[in-house]
Amino acid sequence: MTDYRSGPVVSYRETPTQPGSRMARRAAAAAAPPPPPPGDRPPHGHRSGGSGGGQAKMRVLAWVSIGLTAVMVAGSLTAYTLYRDAFGNIKEKSVKDDIINPRPPETGALNVLLVGSDTRAGQGNARYGQQLARQADAGGKRTDTIILMHISPNRDKARLISFPRDSMVQIPRCKNEATKQEMPPRRDMINSAYNSGGIACTMSTIETLTGIRVNHFVEVDFSGFKNIVDALGGIEICLKSGVNDKASKLVLPPGKSLLNGEKALGYVRLRKYGDGSDIQRIKRQQIFLSKVVSKATSSELLTDVGRLRDFIAAAAGSVTMDPELANDTEQLIQIATSAREMTAGGVKFTTVPWGPDPADANRVVWKEPDATELFTSIKTDTEVTVSTPTASASAKPKVALKPEQVKVQVLNGTKTVGKAREVADELAKQGFNVVGVGNYEAPDGASMAKSEVHYAKTIESAPDHADALAVAVLPKPTAAAGKVAATNAQPYTSTLTATAGAATKGTPVMQLVVGEDFESVKVTKLPDSVNNSTITASEQKNVCT
Repeated sequence: MTDYRSGPVVSYRETPTQPGSRMARRAAAAAAPPPPPPGDRPPHGHRSGGSGGGQAKMRVLAWVSIGLTAVMVAGSLTAYTLYRDAFGNIKEKSVKDDIINPRPPETGALNVLLVGSDTRAGQGNARYGQQLARQADAGGKRTDTIILMHISPNRDKARLISFPRDSMVQIPRCKNEATKQEMPPRRDMINSAYNSGGIACTMSTIETLTGIRVNHFVEVDFSGFKNIVDALGGIEICLKSGVNDKASKLVLPPGKSLLNGEKALGYVRLRKYGDGSDIQRIKRQQIFLSKVVSKATSSELLTDVGRLRDFIAAAAGSVTMDPELANDTEQLIQIATSAREMTAGGVKFTTVPWGPDPADANRVVWKEPDATELFTSIKTDTEVTVSTPTASASAKPKVALKPEQVKVQVLNGTKTVGKAREVADELAKQGFNVVGVGNYEAPDGASMAKSEVHYAKTIESAPDHADALAVAVLPKPTAAAGKVAATNAQPYTSTLTATAGAATKGTPVMQLVVGEDFESVKVTKLPDSVNNSTITASEQKNVCT
């Protein structure tokens, strides 16, 4: 049973080149759209005129929805009953019966899908459109931003992942939102899932693409945006240079400015500033959102009964949630509590690594394997820290080991050819000092059902090294004293930057025997492309853009 790779895995997400220009995208928007799915209206093109900057406005509304989701229930931390009427303004929509694809397992984390809808239906929304807004269905709806808010199982940190709206992906089979007829899978822009199948199809698309369970959703329209900012008393931003932009109707000096609702809307719609790129604009919106949430969770607001009531009323009236979230006070409190961690550096904003689609420079694809590693880091965030009794004075303190201090030999205990090297590569990416690969033949010749970690009985520190390895593997394997016999053992050479130097001489070698139940190595070290597209909320207070 020689251990080698059977061949490369082919993905529909392709390695990108350099992003296309905005002018190219506008030209593409004017071209004939691809054939729509059965029973669906053609996608709408870019709108122009009147208010201008519609896509930027829609995008920021999704960003603001994150803030609303996280903080509109902050009052429940102090006096929930006082604001019960305001919470009753939250609109509800049940979609669980419309999700027809297999769903990923629960992990203990809380994952909330946030979308900004540009529907013209509903009070106050038609004023932002022109002729389309006066149609019976208000010209349909689209979402230009899709964001997944991931809150860790301990509810002590969060990562908000933005999916570029022009991403070309595989849309799974979905029900048409209007007709309830099943639509076949197709390759299309990610926001087309919302156009035809609504939030249920968007949830299913995210789940099938990422393998992450989406627990809840929040939709937000843009009629209440200005009122929300005004209810907070305005948001302070800082500009490196002044702005005098007719399209967004915004005039601001360089330096700091306190924006009311009207000016904030102009700021988040701003196109002609900096290098004019979507990436720079998304970063400005991320910084803006971090300021919204920081202010909304400040003691200044939470202790002011009148202001807090106004804020919650403005926020609650602007969102739609699934009933399971809208009516679950405990979940809402957890989100509000997590939002407060934003000031302590516990929340990060990340854009999925992307570049232009080689087949169409006006569309984008996700950079691989970087995007998958980002998603894996979310899927493998499953550990819940449990407080343990204080150890007695005579007990030996447990040694905290870094991955690079742990030597590993990976053995394939399954019949899947190449499994040992595949797992070895995953461990090496996370910094483990992988020294060898090979196979393990069970006495009965069958595949190992469950993974195991083995270590030498005679080395006193070996159990600590075994524990450090076991917690990095899902599901967590049992650790046992006594090594097993390896077959076809050979040295492991990684194509990654070497990390082996960290392990000192005499460090015990752990054996990881990979069983059929192996799912993944936990991802804690993300690729540079992810880190470079991430900002930490607590570091944005004095940032000028």
